[in-house]
Amino acid sequence: MTEQAIFPEMGEEIVRAEGLRKTFTLSRKQQKIEKTGITRKTAVDGLSFSAYRGQIYGLLGPNGAGKTTTLRILSTLIRPDAGDAFVCGCSVLKEPQKVRDKIGFMTSELKLDGFFTPDYLFRFFGEMHGVDKDTIEKRKTELFSRFGIDKFAQVRVKDLSTGMKQKISLVVSIVHDPDVIIFDEPTNGLDVLTAKVVTDFLAELKNMGKSIILSTHIFSLVEKLCDRVSIIIDGKSVADGTLEDICAGDTLESKFFEIYKNVKGDEL
Repeated sequence: MTEQAIFPEMGEEIVRAEGLRKTFTLSRKQQKIEKTGITRKTAVDGLSFSAYRGQIYGLLGPNGAGKTTTLRILSTLIRPDAGDAFVCGCSVLKEPQKVRDKIGFMTSELKLDGFFTPDYLFRFFGEMHGVDKDTIEKRKTELFSRFGIDKFAQVRVKDLSTGMKQKISLVVSIVHDPDVIIFDEPTNGLDVLTAKVVTDFLAELKNMGKSIILSTHIFSLVEKLCDRVSIIIDGKSVADGTLEDICAGDTLESKFFEIYKNVKGDEL
């Protein structure tokens, strides 16, 4: 019997990861930074999970746990060494373009060309996704107004604040109104006001029936937004379920460190 059959309230499975594994070669500089002599590092190690339509699913873990690598695999930016993942039933290995058509991927590493304006970038990304001009203009009006970008639509990106650049990255990532939205550390580097705008918007997207996968190391963000969460340590999921299932009456922070200590011993 499937997990969905046991818990029918979950709804339709929208993302499924099956045994994902990804290993990278470490440069000498990376070896020095990580204080290791090994030349290969396993970033994701047999990771499996499922996320469901209309829910927010969180990957929670420390830096280097494999969260970003997992999201890059889901977004078809890199290929796993083993395993596969499915977005709306489409394989990231066999049908990467179909996956790209269905997702929006937001990361703080998205570097916008400082020469261009928000207006130009929104139209460029819209056309790249095959969105017609009328829809692009309608979406731009709605999203620019929602995030206060309209006042800066003709200002070059290089002259804008970090928070405004982050907002622009967000809106160009969802110009095509995707069914699945993938966010890597959605509030990373944002001031408290911009972070609230982004988290409120994530909740709004969920209420619109969108499915959201996000990675974070912030406990309060998971507690505020996520329907389900997977705790990731060393590329493996060590706990997966609703907050109620995982926390069992404790706080998420306390439960996380309890699990972390059990997995890593006394290493904190």
